[in-house]
Amino acid sequence: MNTRRSMTLAVLALGASLALGTAQAADPIKIGAVAPKTGGLAGGAAVTQWPSIKLWVADVNGRGGLKMKDGSKRMLELVEYDDRTNPGETIKAVERLATLDKVDFIVSPYGTGLVLASAPVFAKYGYPQIAVSAITDKTAELAARYPGIFFTLGTTTAFAQSVADILSKMVKEGKIGKRVAMVNVADAFGIELATAARPIFAKAGLEVVYDKSYPLGTQDLAPVVKGAKAANPDAFVAWSYPPDTFGLTELAKIEGLNVKAYYTAVATCFPAFAGKFQASAENVLGAGGINVDSPEMAGYYERHQKVTGVGADYWAGPVTYASLQVLEQAIEAVGSTDRKAVTEQIKQGSFKTVLGDWKFKNQVIEQFWTVGQWQGGKFVGVASTGKSGEKAVKLKSGW
Repeated sequence: MNTRRSMTLAVLALGASLALGTAQAADPIKIGAVAPKTGGLAGGAAVTQWPSIKLWVADVNGRGGLKMKDGSKRMLELVEYDDRTNPGETIKAVERLATLDKVDFIVSPYGTGLVLASAPVFAKYGYPQIAVSAITDKTAELAARYPGIFFTLGTTTAFAQSVADILSKMVKEGKIGKRVAMVNVADAFGIELATAARPIFAKAGLEVVYDKSYPLGTQDLAPVVKGAKAANPDAFVAWSYPPDTFGLTELAKIEGLNVKAYYTAVATCFPAFAGKFQASAENVLGAGGINVDSPEMAGYYERHQKVTGVGADYWAGPVTYASLQVLEQAIEAVGSTDRKAVTEQIKQGSFKTVLGDWKFKNQVIEQFWTVGQWQGGKFVGVASTGKSGEKAVKLKSGW
């Protein structure tokens, strides 16, 4: 009786042990994500950041998870936080993900200012930070300071130079005059771009006749647009974030700011931009763009619509997804969630993404889209740092 009871307990213990082992092998990889769901950048994150993260999680889990070196496959579990477009909240959320939720990896936040604000926390806890929505000329300095940070979207100088090249070419061809009205959102993104653009525009022979900044979250942009129109410009350039991109364009139509080269930055590439402005969006220039003829991109857009129920943008959304493909391939190459090893793999490896082959050089992707334009209902890439599929720029003709 005692022997039988002992054997029964042993069998039960073995079964429990095997069940526990199975559970441990099937434990999901926890992915943390912090980005605005409220506040000034919530609209942009709702298009560019959150859907691509959820699509990636769905794609990976649909394939049965990520392959580990022990032969097991681990599904992904997403842990989300709203930082309310507040750098302090971003920092606290990343800390919480690292210390309380103990996630395996964290997706870099949305927006240049929030990315840079959180970089020390990523570094403190040894998380790789693939910055998918930061444009800065300080990549070398930041990469030296934070060995786990990676930049994918481009530099301020490249973006400003591409706009200057497009405008100066139009001037040389006699299509427009050299007078430029330039405005910027007073955030890390806008300030750095405007600062870079001033000497670049001057060197290109462009004359900045209006130069105005406005606070992030400004509701009344009418004085900005009226001031730009009063300067009688030939071109209008706004280093803008999503709410102001829409607001400035609406007011440009109302005030009759008719220029042959009209550029707004973030969110010009959003499907909602063309949806709102319809025919008026045609030939509007903006940040980013893609090669619309790429079959990889076609597949991404189809899955994005099917899984998330919304259309993807024509710039940073695909970059967000591509950055997560990098993380996925690095984890599988290492075969574990060892963050130090995964970070090193990102530095050294080559990756297949929806945007083509990626390889970081000094923690930076060197080929990226800089300017796109609405042509025939699609936001096509018209300038880049070496991407294929660039289209010719067209003049804008009224609203």
